[in-house]
Amino acid sequence: MNNEIRWLARLGIDAGLFTRGHAASICEGLGPKAELMDFAQELIDEGIVEDVTKLEKLGGMAAVKAKSGPPLNDPFADEEPELPPAARGTSPGATAAGSQPGPLPSFPFEQLGAMDDAAIAAGMRELLRACGKAAASDLHLSTGARPFIRRNRDLTFLSTYTLKPEDALRLNTALLSDGQRKTFLELKDYDYALALSGTDRYRVNLMFHKNGAAGSYRLVPEKIRSLSDLGFSAHLDTLKKLLSYHNGLILITGPVGSGKTTTLASMVDYLNETRTDHIITVEDPIEVVQPAKGCNVTQREVGPHTKSFFTALKGALREDPDVIVIGELRDLETIEMAISASETGHLVIGTMHTSDAATTLNRLLDVFPPAQQTQIRSSVAESLRGVVCQRLLPATSGGLVLACEILVNNTAVGNLIKEGKSAGLRNTLETGVREGMCLMDNVVFQLQQERKISNQTALANISNRVLRAKIAG
Repeated sequence: MNNEIRWLARLGIDAGLFTRGHAASICEGLGPKAELMDFAQELIDEGIVEDVTKLEKLGGMAAVKAKSGPPLNDPFADEEPELPPAARGTSPGATAAGSQPGPLPSFPFEQLGAMDDAAIAAGMRELLRACGKAAASDLHLSTGARPFIRRNRDLTFLSTYTLKPEDALRLNTALLSDGQRKTFLELKDYDYALALSGTDRYRVNLMFHKNGAAGSYRLVPEKIRSLSDLGFSAHLDTLKKLLSYHNGLILITGPVGSGKTTTLASMVDYLNETRTDHIITVEDPIEVVQPAKGCNVTQREVGPHTKSFFTALKGALREDPDVIVIGELRDLETIEMAISASETGHLVIGTMHTSDAATTLNRLLDVFPPAQQTQIRSSVAESLRGVVCQRLLPATSGGLVLACEILVNNTAVGNLIKEGKSAGLRNTLETGVREGMCLMDNVVFQLQQERKISNQTALANISNRVLRAKIAG
C-alpha cells in the first residue's frame, strides 16, 4: 500500500476516528494497489467513519506528509514501536503545527473492580505518561462519562466504558496522600500539583458533581519553551522591551486553555536568564518549576505555602523582590495590591481570563467601587506596561498555532484609560504598529492569508466586517 494510506491510517487511529483493526481490514479488502481516496471512501461506505469533514482534513494532511516518506510508527506493522523523543513533537499540552502525536493511551477501565489500590495507582501513572506521549493537554476522568483526553483542542475518548461512581473516585484518589484524600472528601473541591518525577508534572483539579467524583489533569510541558518557540517570533522585540522594565504591570490574558501559563513560564525563564534579580511567584498550584539561573526564584503555592494570592502578594512586598509573578488576578484585593506593587518599584506580571485588551482593562478597572475609579484609572495609566492577549487556533497542518493581540502603553493609551474610553483602544492598536502593537483581527487574518489556519477558523475569530468579507469572498 502507498504512504498516503499509511499516513491517513496513522492520523485516523490517533484521532480516534477508527481502530487499527478497521484500517487493516479495509486495506486487506482493497488490495495493495489501493489509492488514498479508495481507502477513505471505504471507511465512509462501511459506516466506520461518520465525521466526513474531519476525515477529509486528515486525508489532506496525509497527502502532504506522504511526500516525505511513511510515518515512523507504521499502523500496519505487527507491533507499533514507541516514537523516539525527537519524533514526538513538542512537550505535552503544547503540540506545534505539523507535529505527529503518539498513539492513544490505553487503560483497562473495564477491569477496575478487580484491581487493588496499588495496581490502580501504578496504572494511573502509566496512563498520565501515555497521555504526554500522545501530545494530549488534558485527561478527564468523570463519573457517568467515558474517559477522554483533549488534544489539539479536540476531545478524544479513550474507552467505550462509562465510569461508575466508585470507579471515578478510586481513579482520582489513587495518587493522593491520606491527608490530601481527607481534604478532598471534606471540601469536595481540591487543586494540587502532581509530580511523578522531576520532569513529569501535572496540574490537577478534583471535584464532585451530581453523578460523583471527577478529575481533570492538565499536563505541564517537560521543558520551558522560549517565546520564539511559542509563536511570538514576530513580536519578540516588543515582549523583550516589556520585560526590560524594572517596574510596572504586564498582563497575560486569554480564554481557558490558551497557553497563558506556558507564556508566563517562558517570560519568567527569560528574566531568569537575562537578569540578576529576585523573582517571587505566587501560583495555584505550582506548575512549572523554575530553577535559579541568573536570578533567585522563590515559588509559592496557594494552600501549602500561603493562604491566598492577596496574603502572598502582601508578604512579598517585604521580601525584597524585583519581579512579582501572580498566577491569576482574580479579586479586588489581589488586583489592588498588584497595582500598588507595580507603582512602588516592582515589575508585576499576572494573568487574567479575558479575550482582548479592551476587555482586560475593563475587567481590571471595573472591580473597583465607583469612588475609587478616578484614582485607580490614573494609577493604571501610569503603571501599565502592556497587555498580551493570546489564543490557540487549530492549524491546517495539524496541531495549534498562536494568535495574539499586544497593547503597549503610550501617551494615547494612558489618556484613554484615564478617561474611561476603552472603545478607542482598537484604533490605537491599529495605528501603534511601529511601537510593537498588533490587533487580534489583523493577526488572525494574516494567519489565514498564509494558509496556517482555515477560512472557518479565521471567520470564527475575526469580528471586523471588512476582513470577514475578504475571507468569505
